[in-house]
Amino acid sequence: MLAEILKKSFEAYFDAPIEAWKEFSSLCEAISFNKDEIIKPQNTTEKYFYFILKGSAGIFLWKGNNFVCLDFAFDNNFCGDYMSLLTQKPTALEVVALEKSEMVRVSRDDFYKLSQKSVGQVIMQKSAESSFVEKQQQQIELLTKTAEERYRILQTKFPNIHQRIAQKHIASYLGITPQSLSRIRNPAS
Repeated sequence: MLAEILKKSFEAYFDAPIEAWKEFSSLCEAISFNKDEIIKPQNTTEKYFYFILKGSAGIFLWKGNNFVCLDFAFDNNFCGDYMSLLTQKPTALEVVALEKSEMVRVSRDDFYKLSQKSVGQVIMQKSAESSFVEKQQQQIELLTKTAEERYRILQTKFPNIHQRIAQKHIASYLGITPQSLSRIRNPAS
């Protein structure tokens, strides 16, 4: 079952054989998090690579006197502090469950064991490439689009985001205040 979910979630990037996903899923451990539970604290080293079966997570960075939301991940997506996982160094990033979440995780060591196989190498490469493209697109939008345009893009990408994620996190991700987000959401008021 898990192998099929992983395969379906990843097919847009690379159509790996089900056997590769069975091997990956055999290394996974089921774990759950409560809403607002810290998955990976800031200034620590990431030990796991997570896949969200149900729920959501956010990646945050402390700036000034509060956390800024850098990214979201929802059902059927990977999440975690990938930079720390790759470098094996602590980062200032914090990963938090944004709602009650069911996930599976694979340890860094097991994750890298998979990379010793050709299909595992391709899966890791495609994961890194898609993550890079997504972050570049996010940066381009931040520099070239208005807050309202970025909000509409976010709504298209995650249609029910307001039912799942606190407004303060959505506003933070967009780089605006919650009050500005309210005005964008309700232009007539």
